[in-house]
Order: sequence, then C-alpha cells, then structure tokens
Amino acid sequence: MKTTLNTSLATVVLATTMISCGGSDFQQPETTIAKKWNKVVLEGIRNDFARPTVHARNLFHTSAAMYDIWAAFSNDASPYLLGKTIGGFNCDFNRQFSLDDAFWKRQEAISFAMYRLIRHRFVRSPDVEDTFRLADELMAEYNYDTSNESVDYNSGDPAALGNYVAQCYIDYGFQDGSNENLLHGNVSYTPVNPPLAPDQPGNPNIWDMNRWQSLNLGTYIDQSGNVVEGAIEFLSPEWGRVDPFALTSDNLTVYNRDNYDYLVYHDPGMPPTFDGPLGDEYRWSFALVSKWSAQLDPADGVMIDISPASQGNIPSSNFPTTFEGHRQFYQAEGGDIGNGYDVNPITGEAYAAQIVPRGDYARVLAEFWADGPDSETPPGHWFVIMNEVMEHPLFERRFEGQGEELQPLEWDVKAYFALGGAMHDSAISAWGVKGWYDYIRPISAIRAMADLGQSSNPDLANYNQNGIPLETGLIELVEAGDALAGANNENVGKIKLYAWRGPDFIDDPAVDVAGVGWILAENWWPYQRPSFVTPPFAGYVSGHSTYSRAAAELLTLLTGSEYFPGGMSGFEITANEFLVFEEGPSVNMTLQWATYRDASDQSSLSRIWGGIHPPADDIPGRLIGEKVGIDAFNHAKGYFEGNN
Repeated sequence: MKTTLNTSLATVVLATTMISCGGSDFQQPETTIAKKWNKVVLEGIRNDFARPTVHARNLFHTSAAMYDIWAAFSNDASPYLLGKTIGGFNCDFNRQFSLDDAFWKRQEAISFAMYRLIRHRFVRSPDVEDTFRLADELMAEYNYDTSNESVDYNSGDPAALGNYVAQCYIDYGFQDGSNENLLHGNVSYTPVNPPLAPDQPGNPNIWDMNRWQSLNLGTYIDQSGNVVEGAIEFLSPEWGRVDPFALTSDNLTVYNRDNYDYLVYHDPGMPPTFDGPLGDEYRWSFALVSKWSAQLDPADGVMIDISPASQGNIPSSNFPTTFEGHRQFYQAEGGDIGNGYDVNPITGEAYAAQIVPRGDYARVLAEFWADGPDSETPPGHWFVIMNEVMEHPLFERRFEGQGEELQPLEWDVKAYFALGGAMHDSAISAWGVKGWYDYIRPISAIRAMADLGQSSNPDLANYNQNGIPLETGLIELVEAGDALAGANNENVGKIKLYAWRGPDFIDDPAVDVAGVGWILAENWWPYQRPSFVTPPFAGYVSGHSTYSRAAAELLTLLTGSEYFPGGMSGFEITANEFLVFEEGPSVNMTLQWATYRDASDQSSLSRIWGGIHPPADDIPGRLIGEKVGIDAFNHAKGYFEGNN
C-alpha cells in the first residue's frame, strides 16, 4: 500500500533551487534522478516475490551504489564500497574526478549503475517485463545508450563509472553471505514440525509448540500477489550471516545447531516457551491475539478517536523490558497506551478528533501495514513513506534539521543510503533472531493450545495445565445446548473463541464481511487471505516492529524532528474501497500519525490485530529496531563526513 501525506495547510508551490555546477547556474530538478530510480526499484519489488530480507538488501545496495557515485565527485564524503574493502571484497578505485559538470556526470553514472543493478537483481521476477520496461523508459528519457557496457571509468565516461560501480555490487553480492548464487536458498535449516493444514480443524500433528510450523495450502499467494505452489519454505532463516552495514561484533552472538553457525545480532534472548518458566506468558501472549481478533467487527458499536489527539506519544522508556511487563502495556480493548498530544507543535492548534468504529480501524491497520497485495514489503514501504515526506510542501532538506538546505540530489542519495543501511541491518538482525529461535506463529499456537484444552480451572471440563486460558465472553468451553455443540454434542467440552469468524464466512470479499462471533478454536484464522494465512518465516521477532522502529529513529535523526512535516501525516481511506480480505471499511477515515515513531508503533500493533504476531514478538523487535536505526544513522553520517 502506498502512503500519501496530506496537510490542512494551503498548497505551497515548490521552488527549484539555483546551484552552481561547472561555472554555470541552473535549476536543479526537485525530482532527482535518484528518486526516479528508487521508484523503479520499488516497482521492481512489487513485481517480484515477497522477500523482505532480499529486498531490504536490494534497497540498500542500489542506494549505496547511488551514494558511491555521488561521493566519487565529492571532496569531503567517503564512498561505501567504491575504493573500499567490505566483507573481504575489494572494489578498486583510483581516480579523482573533476567537479566540473559534476551534476550531469553524477546523473548519468547513477542511471547506468541503477540500470545494470536492476536488470541483474530482478531478472527472475514474475513480472520482470514491467520492471525492465520502466528501467528502459527512464534511460530513454535522458537519451542514455543502454548498449554502452564499458567499465573503463578512467576514460572519464560517466556511463563507464556507473557500469563499474554496478559490477562491483553485483560481484560483491555473490559473496556477502546472502547465498545469491543459490537464489538465496537455505543451506542448513529444516523445520522440526510437519506443516499445518489451516482448512482442517485444530493442529493435531505439531510436536514442538515452541518452534515454527510451515503451512500446507496447496496454492499459496505471497504478499506481492504471486502464486507459489507446493510446500512453503522458511524465508531467510540464515540471514544473520549476511554482511551488515553498521552492525558490529559487539552486537553479535553466535549459536550452533546441527553443526551450523547462526549469527544473531542484538540477541533478545529466549521468548516465552510453552513448557518453560514463562509458560503463563506464552499462553497469555498468544491468547491475546485471539482476544484482539474479537475487535474486528465494525458493527459492534465501539467507537474510538484515531487522531493524534488520542493516539500515539509513547516514549520507548515505557516499553516493557520483561515479558511479564507486557500485560500492563497491551490494552485488553486493543490499541496503544499512548495519550496522544495536546497540540500540533507546528501549527500550535489542537489535533481534530476523528471518531470511527474500532472494528473498521483495526481491519484497516491490519491490511494497510501488511503491505500487500502489490507489496513493496515493509522495508520498501518505509522508502515510500520517506519519499512522500520529502515531497511534502513543508519539508526542508536540512541535515539533522540544521544548517543550509542541501541540494535535492545530495539529500536524496544520503537519505536513501542511510535508510537503506537501516533496513538492511533490520533484516539481518530480525531474521537472525527468527532463524535461531524458530518461534511459533499464532495460528499454530492458538489451535494447538485449544486442542489440549483449558488451563484456567482444574474443576472444569477439558483441563490441561498447558491449554489456552479461559476468559468470560472471549474464550470459553462449549456446553450442551450451545449453537456450536454439534448435532450429537460432539463439540461439548471443546474451546470456543469470540473472534473474527474467518474466510468460511466470506463468499465474495468485495461485498461480504465475516464479522465476529463464536467459533470453535480449532477453526481460528488470522485476519488474512485464506491463500496467505501467515508469512513464511518464524514469528520472533516481528520484522514489522524492527523495520518500522529503525526507520522511525533514522528519520527522526535525519530530519532533526520526530514529527512529520506539518506535524501530521496521513493516508486517506475510502469507505468500502480499501479492504481486500472482506468489504470495508464502513466509513471514510484517514490514518494519522504525528511522529515517525507513532507510525512505527501503529505498524507493530497492526500485526496483533492481523493475527500475525503476539506481544512477545513485538516489543523485542521495537527495541532492536531502535538500536539499529540510531546506529545506522551515525554510521552513515561518518561516511558523509569522510570519516569511514
């Protein structure tokens, strides 16, 4: 889903900037070549399989290539790979370029580098023709000769420099630990559980309730809308071995399983386990996902204010530091614990309330932040958000919010480089954790606990100390005479949930709403498409929480303000035209965020409403993302200042 920023202020006409280059003044375009190529990359991601780790790497490498070319014409900045050795790979460079006509040389070199990289990285995409067409059209717009494949940058040809930089990144990519030569396939990891068939009741075949379980869907539709046949493999469980950007050995823990080393950066430690000392937190955490599922009914009469007057403004110091502390952080009625803001600090006026049905809000969040279908994946989503921020009429290109405005191209390449590094390190950190801890997803845990019984009262039927905890009105036992009891009372004693009723209650998503009601727990579904159900990798930690918090911290430092331009951004939702899984929402609304961190926190909560993550996955991801974003910004800043 693309994010669109809006403002109540009058439209401001953007002025072009006069700069000096090669002795002549000219108007540097606001829409830079870097931004144009970044948008081609984002479209390439939408046309590819939904691989958030791979695309975080693609976004970083393409952004770093553009930055390297910009830095090659700078007397102060230091390139990243050009002329450097990264991960044992050396990209030789021994030429100092003249600054005469640097703008045009940079523009041409960037174009050739991006063209070569895109054609290499997306060649196996399902919709590769569309991606390549966009790349060809952009080259044609500037009359660049795509047949020029020279890498002899010493000739002074900017195209050759671009081709050379692209080749460095292509060659480096084959040895950076991502296993690109085997299409990023897994080397050692194998799942311990047999697959779950969601269209069958319960979870009868699981044997380790702490470990990830694949899904057997027959035909699987990934987040980008692509059809995948056969078994669903764990995506990137060994991604911790990929060369990072700002992560260091000080952040690293190495574990070994089956004679294979798993590299884990910012290790959060073991999550709550089914049979461990935090078993109660395990049961509470996954049961909360079921309880929040009960809030996905737009007709339940619950209305909430979704504006910054009531939402957001949660300091990270309020994040719980123990799993036991999660119970005080997550509200039973859903949403965050923030109290919002008294006034918009930019306008000095109070934020206007926006009252909407809670069920509409929760469903919209679950789909909006899911980044699909036609997904640019979470790291790409934050590039979309940053592009919209930079196109806002009130945005100023002041690095860290200080000093003179940077020229558009300089700002864009630096911003992309820094955000790309943060998204790349987020993928390495989150998926390193995912691969090692291999943690179970809600659909597996909720069904498996319910199969065992209830853990609340040994005097009631179907008691098992490891079963799901009961809660009146939300998680109960089926009794005789219950509508779910069955014709022969075969379901009496089973667990029932008051929750989103699932895809069996939707014939046509364009007009049907499943609603919320009592269902057998053995038939519980996340609020997702039945052909998707849950992402193809372990839950702990949440990738959304990690990516989003890292991006929020980086944007805050980069712009010098925690607030979106104008003190608020938003995404407009039209009634009955936005949702994909079912009809809705029932009213118009605008998702609103005062700060980048507010948007990040909303992304995290959306995954609980969507049935994808329990709280145990969320907070550790946010805390990792906070560290990653800050470290990535400071590391990028060192390159800008010529210190790295």
